[in-house]
Amino acid sequence: MDRRDSYNAVMQTNGLKHNWTRDDVRAIYTKPLLDAVFAAQAVHRQYFPRGEVQLCQLLSVKTGGCPEDCAYCPQSAHYETGVERQPLLAVDHVIRTAEDARNHGVTRFCMGAAWRQVNDGPEFDAILEMVRGVSSLGLEVCCTLGMLNESQAQRLAEAGLHAYNHNLDTSPEFYGQIITTRTYEDRLRTIEHARKAGITVCCGGIIGMGESDDDRIGLLHQLSTLDPHPESVPINLLARVEGTPLGDAEPLDSFILVRTIATARILMPASRVRLSAGRRSLSREASALCFMAGANSIFVGEKLLTVPNPARSEDEALMEDLDLRPLHHA
Repeated sequence: MDRRDSYNAVMQTNGLKHNWTRDDVRAIYTKPLLDAVFAAQAVHRQYFPRGEVQLCQLLSVKTGGCPEDCAYCPQSAHYETGVERQPLLAVDHVIRTAEDARNHGVTRFCMGAAWRQVNDGPEFDAILEMVRGVSSLGLEVCCTLGMLNESQAQRLAEAGLHAYNHNLDTSPEFYGQIITTRTYEDRLRTIEHARKAGITVCCGGIIGMGESDDDRIGLLHQLSTLDPHPESVPINLLARVEGTPLGDAEPLDSFILVRTIATARILMPASRVRLSAGRRSLSREASALCFMAGANSIFVGEKLLTVPNPARSEDEALMEDLDLRPLHHA
């Protein structure tokens, strides 16, 4: 079956599939951009209400000093980026922030801690208390805390955790050029622990780090062959931060972001594709194309962990102009 036939077969079935080959993924990724966007929007409307966008908010509950050497991250202890270290926030502060987010239309609240891995003890106990408190507000609660073992995943699930975020970042082949302190297998193992505990998976990657089209295809292949697919797939555009090894990376053409989102939507039609970091560098028109390509979630709030995010007023104006509406609480 050549690439065109493979692509057409996908378009005819539009079902969930987990045995994609890299050639399947390449056939979709390399289609003419407008064809890919059209196909992605058609698939999107089969699985999601038209024009509905989930608003999420991400709070850094422990900032800086991370021992990992991720080349994109301003929170790594390996780099001088001006990010001040901040200990774990008080539980009541986190819950008040989540409540305010809910009152402004947010339905998913995410908490991130700059740890290499979760360690048992008072801090993890406080995280469990945060999860219980945010969950009691009726919000989907998500955490990204680094690696975790099966027991920790189970305790998070029992506390009410809805989702665990652990991105693959890039292709297996390019991964070693971005991170040396944690292996690809480490990441996959944490995802397995979350899944085994009954927690939904939030797993995506970052583009614009100097990777090739083949690397983006490789990342999408990895994600789309997970069974089940991640329920949430964040597609991040590198937010360049001075002091990190990628601080002076060449800006990525926004059409590549659109192409990546369209491919993710076709490969994982029932997943919520999240237009995540890097939105401040996008024009309104590029953002509109991302929604057209199947993105149906954004992060709101003044910061995305430590990097600036578009103002809420800008997001509201864009959504109004595109006739998009926030997903409401169940």
